[in-house]
Amino acid sequence: MGCGLAVALIWEAARPRGGPAVLLDWDEVAHLARAGLDGDELRGRERGRVTSAYRRYAAQLEPVLLEVVGGMPEGTRLPEFVALDRHSWLDLNIGIMRALMQPFMEAEQLPRSWLTEAGRAGLDRYVALVLRFLGNRVLGQFDPQLLPAQGGVVGEPGLYLVEPNVAAWEREADLPSADLRRWLILHEMAHAWQFAAHQWLRGYLSRMLDILVSSHRRARGLRGLLTLTAGLPEQWAVLRRMQAAMSLVEGHGNLVMNLVGRRQLAGFDRLEAAYRERSGRRQPLERLVWRITGLEMKLEQYRLGERFAAQVHERYGMEVLNRAWRSAEHLPTMEELREPERWYRRIGHLP
Repeated sequence: MGCGLAVALIWEAARPRGGPAVLLDWDEVAHLARAGLDGDELRGRERGRVTSAYRRYAAQLEPVLLEVVGGMPEGTRLPEFVALDRHSWLDLNIGIMRALMQPFMEAEQLPRSWLTEAGRAGLDRYVALVLRFLGNRVLGQFDPQLLPAQGGVVGEPGLYLVEPNVAAWEREADLPSADLRRWLILHEMAHAWQFAAHQWLRGYLSRMLDILVSSHRRARGLRGLLTLTAGLPEQWAVLRRMQAAMSLVEGHGNLVMNLVGRRQLAGFDRLEAAYRERSGRRQPLERLVWRITGLEMKLEQYRLGERFAAQVHERYGMEVLNRAWRSAEHLPTMEELREPERWYRRIGHLP
């Protein structure tokens, strides 16, 4: 009797109720995430004043940064900084995520049922949790505008600092105001240089997204559902290539920030110590969030990229490290990130 009742309940929950299921309700995600964000909105004149200060700092730092990394191709430039508050950061990133995931959502046409509605509600809350967690912590962001071809028109890259979070950390750790913002600007500018000076990089990562979308579109039924969850072997291979590239992006950015920061910022050592303390001081609930969202694993990949960049730079200099930006073939693999000498021996034979 109990077994029969359970089967009946499952059947009723999964029974199609007309129309396709919506796997993510972005309006609900925004509502849930916004409810958990702290205040401190930037408005009108204040946003303009803060943005102007960011751009002034960036203009002062750009010549030194370009001297360290090796300049910019003629006709290219770095994007300008914009000040965000927590709510505008949320709006920006929901827009990015929505555009990135739209091809997957269009490809997966599950019938609407109580089961899919319950799954959507759970997924909405999970995505909102991640965005809420990051929205209260993230300090800066470079948006390279990575979109698969199916995602629509690619816009211009953007550079941002989240001023309320920067100001909160400044107060909490008693940090020098101008040097803190210049230090953060250096890191995001390094990312902007990586993409602006090497136009192939954005196209390469966007093509990886295209491959993921295309493999999902080709899959149907249970296989299609797996591509949204566990993934397929070909997807994992693409994801590893993307992970390796993004680990280098982050590691190289940290290296450049350190090289320029030591030359330009009187409070550099103080900022570095405060950042290490901030990264290592997590409450039990915060550590749990890092683990269940996969952010801890992502952070470890970035540490791997930082060690790679530091070791190659120390042994061979920036000119050799910058060979990684010549083409997709020159990028290190995940294995080479762990063993920089393997990468160096390989790229020595490449033109």
